[in-house]
Amino acid sequence: MKKTKGSSFRFYATFFLCSLSFSLSRAFYLPGVAPRDFQKGDPLYVKVNKLSSTKTQLPYDYYYLNYCKPPKIVNNAENLGEVLRGDRIENSVYTFQMLEDQPCKVGCRAKLDAESTKNFKEKIDDEYRANMILDNLPVAVLRQRRDGSQSTTYEHGFRVGFKGSYEGSKEEKYFIHNHLSFRVMYHRDQESDSARIVGFEVTPNSILHEYKEWDENNPQLTTCNKDTKNLIQSNTVPQEVEQGKEIVFTYDVSFKESEIKWASRWDTYLLMNDDQIHWFSIINSLMIVLFLSGMVAMIMMRTLYRDISNYNQLETQDEAQEETGWKLVHGDVFRPPVNSGLLCVYVGTGVQIFGMSLVTMMFALLGFLSPSNRGGLMTAMVLLWVFMGIFAGYSSSRLHKMFKGDKWKRMTLKTAFMFPGILFAIFFVLNGLIWGEQSSGAIPFGTMFALFCLWFGISVPLVFVGSYLGYKKPAIEAPVKTNKIPRQVPEQPWYMKPVFSILIGGILPFGAVFIELFFILTSIWLNQFYYIFGFLFIVFLILIVTCAEITVVLCYFQLCSEDYNWWWRAYLTAGSSAFYLFLYSIFYFFTKLEITKLVSGMLYFGYMIIISYAFFVLTGTIGFYACFWFVRKIYSSVKID
Repeated sequence: MKKTKGSSFRFYATFFLCSLSFSLSRAFYLPGVAPRDFQKGDPLYVKVNKLSSTKTQLPYDYYYLNYCKPPKIVNNAENLGEVLRGDRIENSVYTFQMLEDQPCKVGCRAKLDAESTKNFKEKIDDEYRANMILDNLPVAVLRQRRDGSQSTTYEHGFRVGFKGSYEGSKEEKYFIHNHLSFRVMYHRDQESDSARIVGFEVTPNSILHEYKEWDENNPQLTTCNKDTKNLIQSNTVPQEVEQGKEIVFTYDVSFKESEIKWASRWDTYLLMNDDQIHWFSIINSLMIVLFLSGMVAMIMMRTLYRDISNYNQLETQDEAQEETGWKLVHGDVFRPPVNSGLLCVYVGTGVQIFGMSLVTMMFALLGFLSPSNRGGLMTAMVLLWVFMGIFAGYSSSRLHKMFKGDKWKRMTLKTAFMFPGILFAIFFVLNGLIWGEQSSGAIPFGTMFALFCLWFGISVPLVFVGSYLGYKKPAIEAPVKTNKIPRQVPEQPWYMKPVFSILIGGILPFGAVFIELFFILTSIWLNQFYYIFGFLFIVFLILIVTCAEITVVLCYFQLCSEDYNWWWRAYLTAGSSAFYLFLYSIFYFFTKLEITKLVSGMLYFGYMIIISYAFFVLTGTIGFYACFWFVRKIYSSVKID
């Protein structure tokens, strides 16, 4: 009966979530900002964001390069997530008037000294892209699809410059994109005659500008004035990056009406052409789940039912001496494991990560963490992690009390400090490396202090509150008594040895998520937007079920071979999927990324160690609780004197 209820519930839940994810990926999301209406002639201020590169993974402040600066640089209000992502949003010299086309306009003139020449050349070598924002929309460059279809796809930001050689010369030179042709797409409201911005495109060009005499207040260029409509001609000379040379930065603006409504303006940025891959990923994962569910159902319904009825029959026939299989170890199965305190800490931390992941995904599903809400996802994760401390303290203390552990305060301190402490240590080293590269990705002291305040001021006290509440509860009673003298574990066959069964156990949970993992890594390391949280939520549910089921199956085989040391084994069996995740990240690094710098490689592997460690704690906790429930269930079902 239980099997039918569980599978039907899983079917309905999956069907509901599939529908939800389909609507999320096809229809719309709830944008994180309110729309703004503009009238003709209203000023539009372009903001500049970081310089980013997929080759180095080190973001830089826009004004790190010798670009045109406004008289006073104002850093716009940022949230915690934006700072952690390395975003630095500032004002710029680029200003437009709504619905008024501007022909070629001069931004400024800059002379290249040795340092700025070196910086420009380095950033062109590393394929850096400059990012700008207008009305919360990132600037994008139109890109032709490789399959030749007509649908529009965007590249985020524009290249700082390019390398090439003059005709007849083999020497490679550096050229800068010093002229930007902006195109602002707008959707007009027929009733109020106001307009909303629905697109922001740029075409970068390199032009060696010419002028007769430079007037700082009203510069007049022969290559750029109100009459130059078609700026790029076949004989246009590009602007070379060379020490001592002058660069004149210019731009022009055109406005184009669009049918796209404001609510759908992010769709082009988020265009996913691989929905089928996500569905394939989910079907692949569901096959794994169905296979495991079949095994669990077989164990629960056939084997266990037969075992329990046999054991109960033996009791009535006074043949208890001939016990075999898992019932033999009933006197040791609830014996506290070695390092029981450490297990309590890891289980508590796993509950904290699970709570954070679940609630974050709920918010993301409702659209609160859409890409238009810049930094929202990171901020939500940090804050939810802090507030989930109460569940970490509660779950670790309940387990600690069951193990009859003492010194609960020390155990609570370990729960509050161990996992975040390890993360902070790695994070601190990585941040030092980023500081050394003068990157804007380095976390400022003020933000670091704010993170410490969140940790010590909110998270640690909440862990203690949860721990106190957990200890006030009566201890979890084991369904069978534990013998005073531990039973000897018989020699195990090679396939039941801990290392082999633990490594085998991690393959299926990883197999259930690895296709979605590819998209997540792409969004993190290749500057793509990840927004299909409907798919991700289904995959997360599949991961939970897979971890639980594989652990239960292997735990049953272990108990049948009279090995009662299941506590740590259950945790490590599901947790070993993190080992495969890290192996996959190594494969991804060498096949998909073009990282060449040592610091960038260290950053990548540093962050992937953090992600793999968190994944280990999460999956291990899911496996542990599934096994804990299973063992209590089967031993409470048999009669034992």
